[in-house]
Amino acid sequence: MRLIFLTLLALAIATAVGLGLTWTTATRGTDLGTLTIGAWTARPRTGTSEIDPYARASIARSGELPIGTGDGVTFTATTDDKKKPLDGRCDIVVSGVTPAARFWTLSLYDTKGRLVPNTLQRYGFTSQEVVRNADGAFEIRIAARSRAGNWLPTSALERYVLMLRLYDTPVGVATRTQKDAPMPAIATVSCP
Repeated sequence: MRLIFLTLLALAIATAVGLGLTWTTATRGTDLGTLTIGAWTARPRTGTSEIDPYARASIARSGELPIGTGDGVTFTATTDDKKKPLDGRCDIVVSGVTPAARFWTLSLYDTKGRLVPNTLQRYGFTSQEVVRNADGAFEIRIAARSRAGNWLPTSALERYVLMLRLYDTPVGVATRTQKDAPMPAIATVSCP
């Protein structure tokens, strides 16, 4: 009787640990095959047949449709370059250049993956509409109140995610450093 009880107890503990770890991995993701350049993170294998099972479970849970590796890659940022979380009450500047790409978009999402609502219905910029400096670099201000130039409203949301999608780009699985893919800098310039 004791052997049966201990066996059932061990099976229950193993099941609870296994299900708990699976749930945690599916909701928070893993770092398998992750590419990190500065504050930007991408998972280039997500849109391929080489996707890891944890990323596949996370995608199935969220319902997102990843960009295929032949189409492009998606980079996300939740912090600035100094690892300070992106705060919608602060003024953030995204500046510099992007890696070579036929087209790119930079969008603002809340932590649940929804576009940040605002009265202007301005959710991002594209490579075709962003105003650039003479050297080709750009500067986008992300703030709660109106700013001159390229400005994205945050609606004073406490936390948000920046998503940079590069379409038709050589950036991917073989990319390793800022030299391979020059990513825009993210800086918090003022905070209340």
